[in-house]
Amino acid sequence: MSKSLISLAVTAFILGGCSLIPDYERPQAPVAAQYPQGPAYTPAESANMAAAEQGWRQFFRDPALQQLIQTALENNRDLRVAALNIDAYRAQFRIQRADLFPAVSADGSGSRQRVPADMSQLGQSGITSSYSATLGISAYELDLFGRVRSLSEQALQTYFASEEARRSTQISLVANVATAYLTWQADKELLKLTEDTLKTYEESLRLTTRSNEVGVASALDLSQTRTSVESARARLAQYQRLVAQDQNNLVLLLGTGLPDNLPTPQKLDADLLTELPPGLPSDLLQRRPDILQAEHSLQAANANIGAARAAFFPSISLTANAGTASTDLSGLFKGGSGTWLFQPSINLPIFNAGSLRASLDYSKIQKEINVANYEKAIQTAFQEVSDGLASRRTYNDQLQAQRDFVTANQDYYRLAERRYRIGIDSNLTFLDAQRSLFSAQQTLITDRLAQLTSEVNLYKALGGGWYENTGGNQPIAKEKPSVQLF
Repeated sequence: MSKSLISLAVTAFILGGCSLIPDYERPQAPVAAQYPQGPAYTPAESANMAAAEQGWRQFFRDPALQQLIQTALENNRDLRVAALNIDAYRAQFRIQRADLFPAVSADGSGSRQRVPADMSQLGQSGITSSYSATLGISAYELDLFGRVRSLSEQALQTYFASEEARRSTQISLVANVATAYLTWQADKELLKLTEDTLKTYEESLRLTTRSNEVGVASALDLSQTRTSVESARARLAQYQRLVAQDQNNLVLLLGTGLPDNLPTPQKLDADLLTELPPGLPSDLLQRRPDILQAEHSLQAANANIGAARAAFFPSISLTANAGTASTDLSGLFKGGSGTWLFQPSINLPIFNAGSLRASLDYSKIQKEINVANYEKAIQTAFQEVSDGLASRRTYNDQLQAQRDFVTANQDYYRLAERRYRIGIDSNLTFLDAQRSLFSAQQTLITDRLAQLTSEVNLYKALGGGWYENTGGNQPIAKEKPSVQLF
């Protein structure tokens, strides 16, 4: 009995070796072989290591930021959902994969029934008994044309895509935490600058008020000085609000409160980030998880074409069982009580009003859509890296010019203050110098934030943020999630 069922299962498995999935060919990358060159770009350099393999602990040098990133990786809810999605798609793959194998079940049953005399053929009441034990396969589809295998491949590729989606979520999370932290620090520096400037303005107002009382300063001078004070107070309230909101945004990304033992943050003008070589555009195909996710989705769509093609061919299902049956429980396993059932069935599509053809056309269209999505993912990655490279060169020049501008305004402020105190220039010139210096210092902080944010975005665009530490890591493209079938 058991040998016949095993032979049947082996035969079905051998017959189910055909596949109608089209041969997969990776589309050509619709981008140039090199990143753009020109005055806005730093000259290309050879890279000893792909930026994606640079650990985030080595890229981000601020210990406070490192701790915040670690906290976010442990507590962020979006990352937790992405990990759970992997488990869900793994379970779906296992469900689909199980259809490739026969489902064997054992059944046992027994019954005793009393039949009244008026319902008995012999005119006498009696008790009847029946017992049975069977081992069988129920409605197992012989996958002669690979329909079930195609669906299993589609589920597998979807599972792989979910793993790449989790990697993409983690990389984005690392970059978002870094950006939120840097924005928080920049707004705190702007708040401190505004507080210091307000104190200077208030001191000027106090001196101008005293001068006005003794008839040295005019009412116009007093009014102009007061406008500077009120403007600074408005900016102070603005930055107080932004600092609070920045902290709230950072807490949301962390998934928990700020750590109590957070190290003292470094200043924005410190050496906060490691400069990374961009490598080549071809590296993106192996390092960017969103590109890998799009390719797995493309392969899943390609597998669906195989399932749609197989639907045009007959499908064969088998139901079989073997066992014993007896009217007495004691005779259930005696000689001569054996039973068996072999029940094959075939389903041949004849007329379906074009439904199967439409399903195949739909599968092919979905593949073309996924090809376009894959190519768009590559183009987007190329554009993000190119933007980052352009920002690197131009921000360096812009920051140096802005630092020189701040220095010039500081000289202008000192001269204007001295000339105003000794009565050479009017209060208007001194107020203009104060406002110019304040504005230049604010712009320097915002430009530095923009530069750091651009470097973080470039690190993200190159696929960085997956590894914690540099060294001893295999490239992302060589890693595949393990699949537990049962």
